[in-house]
Amino acid sequence: MTGRIQLRHQDGIAFVTLSHPGKLNAMSRAMWRDLKAVFEKLQAGDARCVVVQGEGGNFCAGGDIAEYPEFRFSEASLRNFHEHGVWGGLQAMLNCDVPLVAQIDGVCMGAGLEIAACCDVRVAGTSARFGAPIAKLGFPMAPREAQLLLRTAGELTARELLLQAVVLDAATMAQRGFLNSAVADSQVASTALLSAQRITGLAPQAARQNKQTLRALNQPKAADTALPDAYRYAASAEHQEGINAFLNKRQPVF
Repeated sequence: MTGRIQLRHQDGIAFVTLSHPGKLNAMSRAMWRDLKAVFEKLQAGDARCVVVQGEGGNFCAGGDIAEYPEFRFSEASLRNFHEHGVWGGLQAMLNCDVPLVAQIDGVCMGAGLEIAACCDVRVAGTSARFGAPIAKLGFPMAPREAQLLLRTAGELTARELLLQAVVLDAATMAQRGFLNSAVADSQVASTALLSAQRITGLAPQAARQNKQTLRALNQPKAADTALPDAYRYAASAEHQEGINAFLNKRQPVF
């Protein structure tokens, strides 16, 4: 099973659920394509708010590493994965004029952190954990994704997550401004729903126009300068060692 993105509607709210049973909702390539399609549909629809959540008590553990040997060690296929697959899904979220609320339970790593970063309101449970420990896998974050993290989490946090591969708790992420609130685990769903209900009670056209204005005022272009050389590490020894070590359940030797 490659996982899927579920969509349902209730009382003007769209619920987008990341679902990959047995893998803590890790994002597969198929899920990235589905994410793009779902948010393009939402952009064209009449939902007043979207709640993004994970299935089974976790938000998203990152990417589906079991797929990585199929495409990551070729520069062309690696570039295509990040620039079209991953960024296609994230850009569809960023382009969506409907307000987005992230309901973050459990693990929020890598791809999950990026998906949460695309949301307008972020609510997490106190036991939620955040990180992007891809340095342990022998590769860096793609430029557009790193710029998204830098913009939403701040430079100090982005550097800590990427350079030290630390995992931060919800209280720390709230204190640093990435989360709107960190609440008891039992209250995450109700708090996210309350935020969504507040939004649906307000003028939907004004919400869409506010998102358009904020997006126009915060258009980043700096990542473009890093793109020409961004994926040349594809066939590198440490890239292959990091991923193969993870899949073989051993410590990598860099």
